[in-house]
Amino acid sequence: MIYLHKKPISETSVIDSLPPYNELNTSAQEKATTEAKMCCTGFLKIMMFIFNGAIFLAGAAILGVGIWVKVDSGSLMGLIENIENAPEELYQVANVAYLLIGVGAVLLVMGFLGCCGAMRESRCMLMLFFIIILIIFIAEVAGCIVVFVFQPLAEGILEELGDKVVASIKIDYGKKDSLTSLWNSTMDQFKCCGYRNYTDFDESPFQSSSKVYPLACCTADNACNEADAQKSNVTGCFNMLVQLIEENAVIIGAVGLGIAALEIAAMVVSMVLYQQIGNK
Repeated sequence: MIYLHKKPISETSVIDSLPPYNELNTSAQEKATTEAKMCCTGFLKIMMFIFNGAIFLAGAAILGVGIWVKVDSGSLMGLIENIENAPEELYQVANVAYLLIGVGAVLLVMGFLGCCGAMRESRCMLMLFFIIILIIFIAEVAGCIVVFVFQPLAEGILEELGDKVVASIKIDYGKKDSLTSLWNSTMDQFKCCGYRNYTDFDESPFQSSSKVYPLACCTADNACNEADAQKSNVTGCFNMLVQLIEENAVIIGAVGLGIAALEIAAMVVSMVLYQQIGNK
């Protein structure tokens, strides 16, 4: 019989065959770091989808409001467009529908860029998204400063507007069908009478010929004479508009702060995700 003698394996040779401890530790650390980065990137993607989803919905809502204001012929914007010799600043206000449509469209594009850039991990899209958000944020801050600084000037413009509107009513209400229908629909919508009150219709073609005032100036359904109009004391449309703005000022401010916070958060997340993608 032939016996095969195996060479005994020493402990030293086994230890020598294993990789160094430092290499094992480094490999484990790199694996843990990679997993942590993947988790962080996934979390940032989710946050980008949430932020940009909110931005996309806000853009759709603003775009819808802009289209509604443009289509709605009975809005106050229609009255402004029909006022002759009105202050030039008011013609810019009349174009607010186009501003809303533009802002809504930009927000829609921003939402698409943010979501698509996060999904495809495109640094170009993320950088473009950041730049657009930053420009809009700066424009919003500048707009708030302008409104705060020129608030006294706005009061003078509105007072001048009142004189022009009343003069327009006294000349054209009851004579010009387009202006008459605009005023009737506006007063029905806002439950108001004239610009300041029922006296705005004194000596107008409608009041001079019929000796009555528009039905919106009285709470009763019958013909609105001077006694009924004085007794009803229906608020003017300008006062109603100011009251509506004051009542919703808190909501408007809260929405503005919410949008600003959303934009800042979206910029931060987009830049962190941009860096994470670049370090891969």
